[in-house]
Amino acid sequence: MKKIFNILWISLLFITCDKESSEEINKPKLLFKSGFEQAVYIDTVIYPNVEDYRFIKGKDTQTGFSWPIDILGASESGIHFIADDNGQAVFARLVDTIGPHNQRSRVLYQKESYKPQDDTQCPYEILDITDGRKDLYIKYWIKIDSVSCVQPNMWRTFFEWKTKGYASGDGFRLISYIYTDQDGIPYWHWQGDQDPGHPIWEIDNRDITVPLNRWFLTEFFWHWSEGGDGMVLWKINGATVGKHTGATTRNHQPIDFIMLFQLYGNVSPKWQWIDEVEIWTGLPE
Repeated sequence: MKKIFNILWISLLFITCDKESSEEINKPKLLFKSGFEQAVYIDTVIYPNVEDYRFIKGKDTQTGFSWPIDILGASESGIHFIADDNGQAVFARLVDTIGPHNQRSRVLYQKESYKPQDDTQCPYEILDITDGRKDLYIKYWIKIDSVSCVQPNMWRTFFEWKTKGYASGDGFRLISYIYTDQDGIPYWHWQGDQDPGHPIWEIDNRDITVPLNRWFLTEFFWHWSEGGDGMVLWKINGATVGKHTGATTRNHQPIDFIMLFQLYGNVSPKWQWIDEVEIWTGLPE
């Protein structure tokens, strides 16, 4: 009887260990974390063949992570100055200011002073991702101005990602917006589309107030899938702006690049502050 008990106990121990090992393997892992502190800086050198990019570099000694971001096998990442009128229309810099926790903090400040062209913008891009069939969770603190967000029929975006083939019409894009209605009231809009003019699904949310001139936490999560088990989720200060279940790509295309924080819209001037960026392989506990 004692021998049988020992065998059962050992079997239970192995089952428990296997379960714990499996849970540990599947536990979300932190890929990147930084608040732009310590030795982090924006490289002002203009490099051949990438003249429109400026690269955030250096190690954040508070978190141990270094810039530039190289998640999912990305080949490069940096701030892209698009149609910027030789650096006059948009800029980005690191500044010391009051951060999201009402304490001094070093943050990324982006501004668009005017729009010389319709496509003038200033995103931080994570480029040429090679491992783009993975779950991903991204969060950061952001503060946006009120001037641009109270003008009727305004729109601006601060986050988007695209799969391979999107430019040729075979891919998929997930994009977040702030829209302003005819009465000058801003609200959230979120969509997945095959091109800007053809949304596959759309979500509007007028229940959650758009914070203006104050810090708020934004969170994005997606489970990459072409089937019904796909899911994307967007939260503001812990409240769900939108959740969509179903395919999160088209034609089985992997994620190609991510605009981690984007400064783009149909009105100028506009600006924003970014702090405390975190990227995980799944929803952290």
